[in-house]
This record gives sequence, C-alpha cells and structure tokens, in this order.
Amino acid sequence: MDTIVTLGFLFAIFGLIAYVVMIFNGLIALKNDIAKAWSNIDILLKQRHDELSKLLDVCKGYMDYERDTLQKITQARSLYQQAVSVDQKAQADQSMTSALRGLFAVAENYPQLKANDNFMRLQGRITELESEIADRREFYNDSVNTFNIRIQQMPDTFVASFMTLTPQPMFKVEEAEKADVPMTFSAAK
Repeated sequence: MDTIVTLGFLFAIFGLIAYVVMIFNGLIALKNDIAKAWSNIDILLKQRHDELSKLLDVCKGYMDYERDTLQKITQARSLYQQAVSVDQKAQADQSMTSALRGLFAVAENYPQLKANDNFMRLQGRITELESEIADRREFYNDSVNTFNIRIQQMPDTFVASFMTLTPQPMFKVEEAEKADVPMTFSAAK
C-alpha cells in the first residue's frame, strides 16, 4: 500500500513539474513570437526607409516650394535611424507615416511629378510596403495580446512572475495619425 501511495505522489509531482515546464515553454514561445513579429515589422520599415531616399531625390527637383514637407520626411528617417527600442522605432514609424501622407497629398499639386515614372513606381512601392507593415502590425498586436492574456491568467501568472515577464505594449496609432492630412499648396513652378 505504501508503494502505491508513493508512486501516486511521485506521479503527481512529475505531472506538476511537466505542467509547469509546458507553461514555461509556452510563455517562451509567445515571447519569441513577439520578438519575431517586431523583427518582421522592422525589416519592412528598413525597406521603406531605403526607398524613401530614392523618392526624396525624385521629388526634390519638382517640389522647390515644399521644403517643409521634404524636411519632415528627412527628420522622420533620422528618428528611425537613431531609434533603438521598440517604442522609439514605433514612434519614428508613426512620424514617417504622417510625413508620407503629407508628401503624397502635396504631390497632387505637381502634375509633372505625378507624371514621372520613377515617382509613380516609388509611390506604389511605398504604398505596398505600408500595406505590408499594417498587416505585420496586426500580427504583432495579436502576438502581444495572446502573451499579455497568458501571463495574467492562472496558473500561468505564477510562472510568468517567476520569469519576471511583464505585459508588452501593443502597437497603437496616435490620435494625430487618425486625423485628416491638411493639404496646403504653395505656388508651384
């Protein structure tokens, strides 16, 4: 009888350890999914920033009176290049998105620029990248949401506190990003 009790106790301990290990491994997988999702966004942001230098070169010849718009894009590119953390890169990305919307809105006033094949290809490429970035942001937020739920649910919260895991911030759009782009046109050459 003592053997059965001892085996039952050992089986329960082994089961508990296996369960804790499964929770631990699941949380590690979620944490790595978040890192992977952000890395995928970061790759697309880098591609967008690489394309922007070409777009700026095309625009400079046409948009003599729109230095402010071009300067905003240059500043946003600089912010991204200096960004180290996820939050800093997300903020730089939001600045870049806003500056790009402004550039494309102002470009409407320059028919010669809109007729330029290079501009149209670059605009299309950047628009395509923006769409991919939006998809990846959604995946990132899904990963963060799943992670945040898991580390706050019982019994995962005990393992998460042992691992010192904390809730991760979701990628959010600032109120300024939701507003319409003001379209002001200077006199074009």
